[in-house]
Amino acid sequence: MVASLKLGAMLVLFSVLTGQVWAQSNYQVITVTNGGTISGTVKWSGPRPHEEGFPVTKDPQICDPESRKKVDLERLIVGPQGGVANTIVFLKNISSGKAMDLPQPRRSLNQKQCRYEPHILLVPQNDVLQMKSSDATLHTVHMSGASSFNLPFPYTNQVISRTMETPGLVNLECNGGHVWMNAEMMVVSHPYYAVTDESGRFELRDVPPGHYQVVAWHEGWSITSHQNSFDVLTEKKVQRPVFDVPKTWEQSVEARSNETTTVNFTISQK
Repeated sequence: MVASLKLGAMLVLFSVLTGQVWAQSNYQVITVTNGGTISGTVKWSGPRPHEEGFPVTKDPQICDPESRKKVDLERLIVGPQGGVANTIVFLKNISSGKAMDLPQPRRSLNQKQCRYEPHILLVPQNDVLQMKSSDATLHTVHMSGASSFNLPFPYTNQVISRTMETPGLVNLECNGGHVWMNAEMMVVSHPYYAVTDESGRFELRDVPPGHYQVVAWHEGWSITSHQNSFDVLTEKKVQRPVFDVPKTWEQSVEARSNETTTVNFTISQK
């Protein structure tokens, strides 16, 4: 119940902060000629939060082949030059532009060494998400938010597909006892989304000339509490980490015909 309320609050907060960008009817595909490019970086400022890792409590031979005893939750990845990976950058309330062309690697999911790959997914509304597991153990993809599924993966490389009909934020977690497994998926109604790379860089191409709000969205990195959950295989209680709500930053930007406009974000613990 607490988890459901927390997720509901997170979705409401995200909708408010982003101006409810998910409305499909607001976006029309047009031919974009002489479009502009919006690019830049998301970088970290100040001391980084201390991360101890999360203990591997199940299937160590599969989940922890190097016997490190703990795994990185991948909630905050800061590169050597301060770039923040896995930040979603997008244009807010854009009404028309190019056809959907989001990168295919962000539109399919694998479960490998008890991690969801990729950690951040971008899936077009009404498109199909293909999922599989490379691990010889039972995983599940439990979705909550804009989509709600609970899909078991008892066999390796078995592909399961589902259509993502509703735009919005979807949280993914495993109910097979691997409580550290987590990922976030954005189901989106227009193509002007990007995920920052390991250097914190992003790029939005073929943007119709005009004025926009560009938003940087990060899933959040703090563990606020733990909640009781159940391993569907053993039916034992397990402790799952509960994370803080996502964070957003916003700037005004002008896209100019055949030009590149630079927008940089600086984020911190504060």
